[in-house]
Amino acid sequence: MALQVVFWVAVGLLVYAQVGYGVLLAGLAALRRGRALPPPPPDPPEVSLIVAAYREGAVIAAKVADARALDYPRDRLEVIVVCDGGDAATVEGARAAGADLVLELPRAGKTAAQDAAVRRARGEVLAFSDANALWAPGALRELVAPFADPGVGYVCGSLELEDGGGSNQEGLYWRYETALRALESRLASVTAGNGAIYAVRRDAYVELDPASSHDLAFPFTMVKRGLRAVFAPGARATEKPVPTVEGEFARKRRIMRRGWPIVVHGGMLSPRGYGPLYALMIVSHRVLRYATPFLHVVALAANLALVATGGGWLYIAALILQAALLAAALLAPVLPLRPLLVARYYVLTTASPAAGLWDWLRRGPLPAWEPVEGAR
Repeated sequence: MALQVVFWVAVGLLVYAQVGYGVLLAGLAALRRGRALPPPPPDPPEVSLIVAAYREGAVIAAKVADARALDYPRDRLEVIVVCDGGDAATVEGARAAGADLVLELPRAGKTAAQDAAVRRARGEVLAFSDANALWAPGALRELVAPFADPGVGYVCGSLELEDGGGSNQEGLYWRYETALRALESRLASVTAGNGAIYAVRRDAYVELDPASSHDLAFPFTMVKRGLRAVFAPGARATEKPVPTVEGEFARKRRIMRRGWPIVVHGGMLSPRGYGPLYALMIVSHRVLRYATPFLHVVALAANLALVATGGGWLYIAALILQAALLAAALLAPVLPLRPLLVARYYVLTTASPAAGLWDWLRRGPLPAWEPVEGAR
């Protein structure tokens, strides 16, 4: 009986984390009206668009040109490129493309570079982007519009991944993740952002530990300070995904090595400042998602024990399904069919939080990193 309880609790939490949470949000959204934002002011706010770059000589000129071409008053937009351990190609490319300010810093990591740029920025709104992310012409107007509400401290835009044609299945997951963030924003606040396109009210900006990251820490930090962190679907950016599933695993492993200190020490698990709904979102979308690899191990171990002790056909079928998932993931490199690639993507990206936790416990936090080949 105890093994059955362990198995079904683990399976139930897995199903809820992957599917049930989205169903719950959709149901709540159907019952509640979304919060209407006030109209944007006639004069848009002054914005500093900050791009932290490390070895981005191949793309930085295009990024600066893209920023300068945005549909936004030029006298109210400051483009800052901060070179983290600036190499000549990145620095020269940014200056030649017309960045308003180019900072050259010793290598200290992305978060430290962003902090340094903020200290030099003049905008009342601070926007951030990756060097390889291109924005739609009207993206900045859409991104800053929610700040017309004084209760909004953070705004995350919508990232669309181009079809890279490789084995990575990140686009499928990212569309679902984007839908979840839209529902979270409608009901309360988002639980995470993305580095390609987001903005923070200047007086709400906080300097984080250099090993931390804005993507994960800023949304819940804003909520704890009495502000909302919202999603602006009209603020669109595009990036190329990592071409392979293995590269995506390496990228997510690196992200989670930076993410676990935020979860454990950074205040995410402290409910102080959260309302009940947002606390449920943090547990559902962050804590349970990161616990998924461990829940899979528990479910598999309990399943094996139940089959070994004659648990019945239901547990045999469950074990066959788990074995089939692992077999499909192993077979995908040899037979790259879409269902097999999806299985491999799920297995590897599900394992990434555990791998990131191992890296953090073994080697400590990761302020700076070398990019994964082909990574965004």
